[in-house]
Amino acid sequence: MSTVLIADHHPITWEGITSLLSKNEQLEVVGHVTSGNELFKFLKNQIPDVLVMEIDLPQINGITALRNIKNLFPGTKMLVFSCHPEEMYALSAIKAGASGYISKTVSIENLQMAITQVARGGIYLNRNITERINSGISNNNSLISKFKKLSTREAEVLNLISNGKRNKDIAEALDINEKTVSTYKTRLLKKLKVDNIADLIHQTRLLQLRTT
Repeated sequence: MSTVLIADHHPITWEGITSLLSKNEQLEVVGHVTSGNELFKFLKNQIPDVLVMEIDLPQINGITALRNIKNLFPGTKMLVFSCHPEEMYALSAIKAGASGYISKTVSIENLQMAITQVARGGIYLNRNITERINSGISNNNSLISKFKKLSTREAEVLNLISNGKRNKDIAEALDINEKTVSTYKTRLLKKLKVDNIADLIHQTRLLQLRTT
């Protein structure tokens, strides 16, 4: 039997996953945490086989946290279960050490399949992402293609911008200075070929609509 830790600050999420897996004889939920501090405190005392994790968990930066967990607790397989579209974060999450990325818009069956696959040592990505990886970037002018060109840090900054965060908030969240945040904003405007922050946020939300 594989053990599972759920890291999510939404009660309906961790309670739902716990209820779902209670009927699975191969998976056992050993706990849940709701913040970055709670997560690392738990991992220091007990290493689960699978960590099901929201990338926007309070007190930590998602992609950076994945790298840290992979380095400090290499025995844990990580499955990101997030509200953010796969096109923006899935590949970055895998590169950072996650074994899978799944959207919160999926069916119960797909979620259980993803957890089981990761527990067995596999990699889980949805069919559309897998096909795009196998076939390569199709249209360099497409919206998805533009987002794929973003670095991990650029995607993190964009996520915070789309959530209405100010430069100061972004700097504190990513442990960088405000001047660096401004530099990232300039890069994002150029890479996504928009003229202002409002259009930048609009493109991000358009991508979310296309992928949910």
